[in-house]
Amino acid sequence: MNQVSRALGEFQEMDALAAMDSPIHRLHPLPKLLTTILYIFLTVSFDKYDLAGLMPMVLYPMVLFAVTGIPVRTCFHKLRIVLPLVCAVGILNPFFDRAVLLKIGNLSISGGFVSMVTLMAKGVFCLMASFLLAATTTMDAICMALRSLHVPSMIVTLLLLTYRYVSVMISEVSVMTDAYHLRAPGQKGIHISAWGSFVGQLLLRSMDRAEELYQSMLLRGFRGEFAYARVAPLRFGDAAYFLITAAALLILRFVPLSNLLGGMVI
Repeated sequence: MNQVSRALGEFQEMDALAAMDSPIHRLHPLPKLLTTILYIFLTVSFDKYDLAGLMPMVLYPMVLFAVTGIPVRTCFHKLRIVLPLVCAVGILNPFFDRAVLLKIGNLSISGGFVSMVTLMAKGVFCLMASFLLAATTTMDAICMALRSLHVPSMIVTLLLLTYRYVSVMISEVSVMTDAYHLRAPGQKGIHISAWGSFVGQLLLRSMDRAEELYQSMLLRGFRGEFAYARVAPLRFGDAAYFLITAAALLILRFVPLSNLLGGMVI
């Protein structure tokens, strides 16, 4: 199995995760989407030096991981390419902000180091929350929730078609890569001299496949907007989940739990 085939398998694993059964999976997609948006908004609203206040926000994704039964290592494995980019956002802060913010014994910690760790934690927490939304809700259901929030149909349709076509594109790349390796046995990767023709053939095959998909959509009644997903109507439990979770997130944001716990220990 080549790397492209493995990438396709990992992409399809997200659909398998979304098809699991747990209390979170059975919730209506709208409260899950709103909760994720609220969580990301509250997480990024912390001050760049408020690392102690930010740390309790990790409770939300950790509780969801426990309830859904999705291993935390699966999240970090899926996000292994994005995480280094997120963590690199504030990597230069210690060089620009050298003012001493606190001292632990003889160890002086600068404000730049604290702000760097805070930015990294914000990025990781937001990625974890986004992964949990995608791993517990199908893309069709997410698009349906977006339309219920009156997001323009063109944007939502573009998002859904892009998501659906990614797997088709990866599949085409996998077939072409296998065909190339059969014609060049023992060669690692694709030689630079073949890159132009490879990309050109991929473009032509993609255009043909896209035309076939579009004709199939028209035959199935597509007239500019999808019937995204058939889900149960919003229930009392779904609304209760959003209200309780939103209240808990607001408490984590505005109540200094770290200071309270530290005071109790001392």
